[in-house]
Amino acid sequence: MAIFENKQDKTFTLFTESTMYQMRVDSIGVLQHVYYGKRMEYTNMSYSVYEGSTSFSPNPLATGWTYSNNHVPQELSVTGIGDFRINALALRNSDGSLAADPRFYSAEILKGKYSIPGLPAFYGEDGETLVITLKDEAYEIYYHLYYGVFEKYDLITRSLRIENKTDKEIKLERALSATLDFPNGKYDMISFYGRHARERMFERTHIKHSKVTVSSVRGASGHMENPFVIISDKNANEEYGNAWGMALVYSGNFEICAETDLMEKTRAVIGINPENFNYGVGAGEVFCTPEVALVYSSEGFGKLSNCLHKAIRNNLVRGEYKYAQRPVLINNWEATYFDFNADKLVSMARDAAEIGVELFVMDDGWFGHRDDDRTSLGDWFPNESKLQGTLKSLAERINNEGLKFGIWFEPECISEDSELYKAHPDYAFKIPNREAQVSRNQYILDFSRKEVCDNIYEQLTKVLKSANISYVKWDFNRHISDLYSVTLPAERQGEVYHRYMLGLYDLLERITSEFPHILFESCSGGGGRFDCGMLYYMPQVWTSDNSDAIDRLKIQYGTSFAYPVRTMGAHVSVCPNHQTARVTPLKTRGNVAYFGTYGLELDITKMTDEEKEEIKRQIKEFKKYYDLIQYGDYYRLISPFTVDESLYCAWETVKEDGSEALVCAVRYESDANTAPETVKVRGLCPDKLYRINGSKETYLGAALMSVGFLLKYDFISYPSNLYHITLA
Repeated sequence: MAIFENKQDKTFTLFTESTMYQMRVDSIGVLQHVYYGKRMEYTNMSYSVYEGSTSFSPNPLATGWTYSNNHVPQELSVTGIGDFRINALALRNSDGSLAADPRFYSAEILKGKYSIPGLPAFYGEDGETLVITLKDEAYEIYYHLYYGVFEKYDLITRSLRIENKTDKEIKLERALSATLDFPNGKYDMISFYGRHARERMFERTHIKHSKVTVSSVRGASGHMENPFVIISDKNANEEYGNAWGMALVYSGNFEICAETDLMEKTRAVIGINPENFNYGVGAGEVFCTPEVALVYSSEGFGKLSNCLHKAIRNNLVRGEYKYAQRPVLINNWEATYFDFNADKLVSMARDAAEIGVELFVMDDGWFGHRDDDRTSLGDWFPNESKLQGTLKSLAERINNEGLKFGIWFEPECISEDSELYKAHPDYAFKIPNREAQVSRNQYILDFSRKEVCDNIYEQLTKVLKSANISYVKWDFNRHISDLYSVTLPAERQGEVYHRYMLGLYDLLERITSEFPHILFESCSGGGGRFDCGMLYYMPQVWTSDNSDAIDRLKIQYGTSFAYPVRTMGAHVSVCPNHQTARVTPLKTRGNVAYFGTYGLELDITKMTDEEKEEIKRQIKEFKKYYDLIQYGDYYRLISPFTVDESLYCAWETVKEDGSEALVCAVRYESDANTAPETVKVRGLCPDKLYRINGSKETYLGAALMSVGFLLKYDFISYPSNLYHITLA
C-alpha cells in the first residue's frame, strides 16, 4: 500500500520503493510535515518535530508558550498567522485581511492518480492519490491538498485546490503549489541558469539565512532559469548523499525559493511566481495550482535523475510518440533561412532520403508574405508563390522522395504587418496609453481570451488538414511584456499571466488531440520553455538554438538532471557552426546528437560525398543503439563544468538489468603531452564479465565501476568516441 493512514497517531504516510513521506495532524489541527527521506518501516516521526517558541514568534492562544507557527514544519504554509518564513499561500479575504488559518478537516485515499482541470499533470492508474482537506478557522474556505504516489519511480506529486464556499470573492496574492520543510542541516540548491543559446548551466548555491530564489517573470519558464531544482546535502554528488528534486509542471512564471530560518531549519516553496499575480476566486469557485513533482534519492543525483526520467517518459509524455521511434529529420532553417522555394526544398529532401533521413521539416518563412522576420505572424496560410504551388503539392513532392513532411508555426505571436493584426489589433497585448514594445518585430497574442485562441485554432487546423503533415515545430520567440487584457477589468489584470497559460494549454490539448498522428516538438528560441508542462503536450523540445557540439555538452548535460534524453531535440549542424564559428569533427557532432532525438540542421546538397557517407553511417549507428540510448538508465560520468578536473565530458546509458551499456566521451579542451584519462562506469553487474567494443579482453563489472577503463585519445581537435559495453 502506497498510502497509509494511522488514525491513532494521526499520521499520513506515503511509501515508494525507496522513500517515505510523512505528515501528521497536530494538537490544534495543523497539518505538519514530519519526514521525507529514506524508506523505513512505519514509525511515527513526529517525535523529531520542534514546536517550541522563541522571542518575537507569536503563539496560538490555545497552546500558550509551547508552540509557534514560525517553527512548525507545515504542509501548507500561509501568511498572516505568525509564520514569518517564506510561505506558499497569501490570501486576501473579503474583509481585506491577509491571513489564512487552515486546519485539518478530512482525508480520502483514491485509486489512480488525480488530474487537474485545465493543467498538465502526471497521470496513470498505477498511481494512488491522497486528498487531505483543510478548512479555514474563520471562513468557509477549503484547501484540498492532492498527493499522487508512483511507487516504482520514487515520485510524489503535489497540487493545491482552493475552494471558496463563502458568498464573497477572495483574492489570492500568493498561490504556490508546495512547501517542503527540511530537518536541521546544511543544504545546497542546485539550479540551472542560462540565456538564449546557453541554457541550463549547472550552478550550486549554499542555502544561507538570506533567500535563494530561482524564478521567471517572462511569461514563460525561460532560458534564464528552469523550473527544476535539487536541494541536497552539502557533500552530495552523483553517487552519494541526500537529494530532493522539485520540478514544476508549468510553463509560465514560476518561483522556487529556499531559506534557512533563525532555528537553522531550511524551507523551500515552489509554484506560480507571485509577481503580478492577484487572482480572484469568486463565491463557489475553485482555483487549482500547477503540479509539483518530488523525487528523493539517498544515493545522490544519478538515481534522482533516473527516477524522474522514467516518470516523465512513462507517466507524463502522452500520445502515439510516447514510445514510438522518432523519425530522423532534417530541418532547412540553417541551410536556407528565409531564402527558399519548393524546388530547393525538394532537392534537399532528395539528397536526404538517399542517406537515410526520414522526415523533412520546412521551418519559418512559408506563410503570408514572410521573407524576413518582420511580417506575417498570425497569417497562417501558405505563400503559394514561394512554394510554387499549394502546401499539399509540396508535401506530396516531399513524400514522393520517400520522406515525411513537417512544418513550423509560431502561433502565440503576431506581426504588426499581418492581416490578422490589421483586423484585430486588440488581439495583441498592449497597455493603454503606452506604446507596445516589440521583440523580434512581433507582439504577443492575448491567449487569455478564448476568441483569440479560437482564431489561431481555426487557422492551424485548416493548414494541418490541407496537406499530409507528420510533424509540427511549435515555436515561441519572445517573452511577454506590455501585459494587459482588454477584456478584463482593472482589478483582474493580475490574472492575465495565468489565464494566458490556461488558454495556451487548452489550445495545445485541442490541437494535439485532433491530430494524434503528428509529432509535435516544442521550441522557444530553442530551450526557452523546456519544462514538464510542455512535455505533457509535446514529447520533445528543441533543446537549444545553439547546435555547436561542444557547447551542447554543457547544455545537454545540465538538461539531463531533470529531463530524459528522449525529450531533447539534438541535431548535427554545419561547420563552422552558425552560433559559435567553431569547427568540430562530424563524428563528434553525431556522437553528441545521438543522445537526443538526432537529426540534421544543414544544407545537405552542399556536403561532400565523404560527409554524406559519414551521416549515413551515423543514422545506422543511431538506430542500432536507439533503444539503449532512449530507454536506458542515464548516468553523468565526467562533468563538463569541472575543467580543472578533466578535459573530457562523459556520460552513459545502461540497460536496466546491467547487461549492456553505451558510453560517450568527448574531449573539449586540448593540451600538449596530454595525460591519459580513465572513466568509471555505473550500473553494470559487479560479478559479470564484459567486453568493450567487441574486444577480446574481458573486464569484471566491479573493476569497470571502481577503476574504470582508459579513454582513447585521437590527436585531433575535439575528439570523441563511443564505447559499447556488452556481456562477455
